[in-house]
Amino acid sequence: MAKPISIPAQQRLMAAKMGDQPLIRYVDHHVSFAEVDEQSDRLAAALAERGVAKGDRVALYCINSTEFIVIYSAIIKAGGVVVPVNLMQNPNEISYILNDAEISALFYHPLFQAAVDQVRPQVDSLKFSVVIVGGDALVNDEALADLMLCNRRPPEINIDPLEDLAAILYTSGTTGFPKGAMLTHHNLVADSGSVNQAFGFNEGEEVFLVVLPMFHAFAATVGMLLPLLHGQSFAPLAKFEPKLVSDTIEKVGATLFLGVPSMFSLFLRFSEKMAPQWQGVRCCIAGGSAMPVAVMSAFEEQFGVPILEGDGPTECSPVTCVNPIVGERKAGSVGLPIPGVDMAILDGEGKPLADDAMGEVCVRGPTIMKGYWRLPEATEASLFGEWFRTGDLGYRDSDGYFYLVDRIKDMIIVNGMNVYPRMIEEVLYRHKQLAEAAVVGEPHDMHGEIPIAFVVAKEGEQLDPAEIRAFCRDNLGKHQLPRRVEVLDQLPRNAAGKVLKRELRRVGEIERGIDNR
Repeated sequence: MAKPISIPAQQRLMAAKMGDQPLIRYVDHHVSFAEVDEQSDRLAAALAERGVAKGDRVALYCINSTEFIVIYSAIIKAGGVVVPVNLMQNPNEISYILNDAEISALFYHPLFQAAVDQVRPQVDSLKFSVVIVGGDALVNDEALADLMLCNRRPPEINIDPLEDLAAILYTSGTTGFPKGAMLTHHNLVADSGSVNQAFGFNEGEEVFLVVLPMFHAFAATVGMLLPLLHGQSFAPLAKFEPKLVSDTIEKVGATLFLGVPSMFSLFLRFSEKMAPQWQGVRCCIAGGSAMPVAVMSAFEEQFGVPILEGDGPTECSPVTCVNPIVGERKAGSVGLPIPGVDMAILDGEGKPLADDAMGEVCVRGPTIMKGYWRLPEATEASLFGEWFRTGDLGYRDSDGYFYLVDRIKDMIIVNGMNVYPRMIEEVLYRHKQLAEAAVVGEPHDMHGEIPIAFVVAKEGEQLDPAEIRAFCRDNLGKHQLPRRVEVLDQLPRNAAGKVLKRELRRVGEIERGIDNR
């Protein structure tokens, strides 16, 4: 195994090697490896001048863009730890994460000015904020353009790749509140390098179309860090529109597309017009939620491009496995472990199970997080010794391919984004006419899963499902909004008083004809 290396060191090696070759591609111009390296050096120096030191957490609240990768790199070069902000979260959730991470600085795109204005007074640790583009910075904020004028050298930071953090990515927790997965330099360099190795990419040959948001682990590692650290290029798009994606694929010469299942479903609606624009695409890499085999087959038939499904939780940096680009590809499988990563199916005591036996999918290797931010007990609970417990129920076949069957936890994944039922329930319980609430996930062809809310009215009150959804819309992110609200007389409970969510899921199964009782 190669000696561990920090992200800045690997970035500089690749910048020296690739030089003026394009790292970021747009329809009308490109940005080279050398330019991104030089710009992030200047910004790192400016951050050091403003007091950002090794280990300081800095939040990044930005759309897919050149600025995202420059700021991400600069924070790390200054010794800081990147805390990406989910663009779909509401201000209350963002405040929770920024306070939990105790961020010292915040970079934000002006599109999110209103949310920042609401969040800023709630974060006591915040020392300064930087608006990323435009000249409308508030009196107390700085403009990115001004910081980029810094002409000093970036600080020399002594980084231990195995121990020092590069990013904290917030993910699900059993309490319903997100937990910060601490990812080291080595975690991210190793995972991006292993994906690169798994596909056998040659430097300078691939162009990734990245429309998945880069705050998300999948897009950040595969779509951004892999090109930056291992010599490929990528075309970032800030908004998913099928026609825009297809036009851009054709114009920038994209060879790979990263997507979640709902995206492929939407492309199928316009396949006759768009399929010719995909002729240069070698393959699509799908993750985030289970890919319906019917959608995969229809897309491949109409677009002539194979979809390689993979998987991996945020805590694993995140990719753990993927179907090979050369060799057997098994529909319904998430593929083979990537180089350097071991996977196993373990029972409830952490003992390995035989092929085809159902158990928990567990992972070990250099990509496993250092732990959850300031949650040692949660960290310990996530491990069987050196094995990380993914919380997924699955099995391995005799060829070593892994299959995911169900989720052990109640977490819902909507378009690849984690949704925590308890956080939705906490909002529902604030409704004055509501006595009880429970939220479960329901499979959905377009979105992977959708949240369904079951509610009980207080005595003498009546609940209007449309009004409940409107209430949720004012207090939750779009991906968390219950797609359906069912009013019940009471919630099913066991003898101990715990809500039986499996019984609630059966309500939807009966409606969809899966359970014919």
